[in-house]
Amino acid sequence: MRIAVLGTGYVGLVSAACFAHAGQHVTCVDIDEAKISLLRRGKVPIYEQGLHDLIAEGRRHRRLHFVSDAAAAVSNADMVFIAVGTPTRASDGQADLSQVYTAVEGFAPFLKAGSIVVTKSTVPVGTADLIEHLIRRICPELEFEVASNPEFLRAGRAVDDFLRPDRVVVGVESGFAAERLLTLYRSVGIENERILLTDRRSSELIKYAANGFLATKIAFINEVADLCEKVDARIGDVARGIGLDQRIGIRYLQPGPGFGGSCFPKDARALVKMGEDHEAPMRIIETVLASNDARKRSMARKVAAICGGVRGKTIALLGLTFKADTDDMRDAVSIPLAQALIDAGGILRAYDPVASERAKALLPPCVRYCSSVAQAAEDADAIVVMTEWQQFAEIDFGTLKATMRSPIIIDLRNFLDEKQVRGCKYFSVGGPRRQAFAKVWPQTKSEMSPATQVSRWTADYDQLGEQIAAAE
Repeated sequence: MRIAVLGTGYVGLVSAACFAHAGQHVTCVDIDEAKISLLRRGKVPIYEQGLHDLIAEGRRHRRLHFVSDAAAAVSNADMVFIAVGTPTRASDGQADLSQVYTAVEGFAPFLKAGSIVVTKSTVPVGTADLIEHLIRRICPELEFEVASNPEFLRAGRAVDDFLRPDRVVVGVESGFAAERLLTLYRSVGIENERILLTDRRSSELIKYAANGFLATKIAFINEVADLCEKVDARIGDVARGIGLDQRIGIRYLQPGPGFGGSCFPKDARALVKMGEDHEAPMRIIETVLASNDARKRSMARKVAAICGGVRGKTIALLGLTFKADTDDMRDAVSIPLAQALIDAGGILRAYDPVASERAKALLPPCVRYCSSVAQAAEDADAIVVMTEWQQFAEIDFGTLKATMRSPIIIDLRNFLDEKQVRGCKYFSVGGPRRQAFAKVWPQTKSEMSPATQVSRWTADYDQLGEQIAAAE
């Protein structure tokens, strides 16, 4: 097939590169001439594992092209994928569809008969209908189809998610569009069982409902983590204890500083607005958003409380992106945290493996950016781990603490091993003030009798109690 992808952002580039990898002929279109020039030179404007290699492969085999002229790309295309941005509209929280409609008005006169226009951008329910009406108004005699095919790509894992997805959702109104899209995804290697065929409106809502539910899980476990700190329980054991229930699942039960990124905050706000517009209030999602906003604000207070105030103190932030393995700074928790710490009189150093340049436009100008963990930590009064980059799990804190003014480690991702930070003052999220104790019995049949197991467990616990008493 010949495919045109409108938009060379996160979704557009990953989709285009993966379709080209599957043998399709793909042309990416973007009005940003500088970005197109960059891509033509083999440079990739975003950081995403595996994406650079896929784009290089597509260009090498002449299956992937980059242009700024939509007419040339669309006039020969069997499918046109819309993958432009739909940011939150400042006035009411709804998704801003201005880029979508501008794109449609621009390419509609050049559509060939029998083509399929597919929305990959995250759009409110009914957008595919509006796109169809708009194209019919511009080209009343043209035979074409409009379909919905939302993306479910995780930043840092997007290529793998596209090529090996949990599911592909396809919203169509005809058998022709369904068969063409099924054929396309079969070429990617995706079995029919993983493809959900539905109508366009259901497809559009699935995307919002999925992100709203995942955001709810995160907000819930963050509030449980706060309760753990108050009652001296361990959030890791609590999360595992409920996550082993197959009805709940362990994923997205990792406590942290709150959710950010390009999807969850934006899509949750849009879901609330859709509920308001259709008199079906999304009360749970409204509460999730309020809880997450409060969570972000509370992180600076947590850091200040641990440090005994931050005025005049140097705080080293490790990780700036909203999650690891991406350079995406959109709605990252590091932004309000940095501002709050500086407003409180703190001196901020920051290190991120890939996102320092992007961060400079979003964080306060007085933040000092470092080229290494060691540089950020030198003479610091505390280290705050904001993002779970794998290299942070390999830090030798025994050596690092010697260069710090005060060896305080605040792990807002519960990412570090407590043995790794031994000798430092270590603070995590949802952890108890007492020594850790968690006994997990072997899943295989033990040679010990149940009575012996209980006896040994009791002895371990009594010994732990003595250690706690001695420490206090």
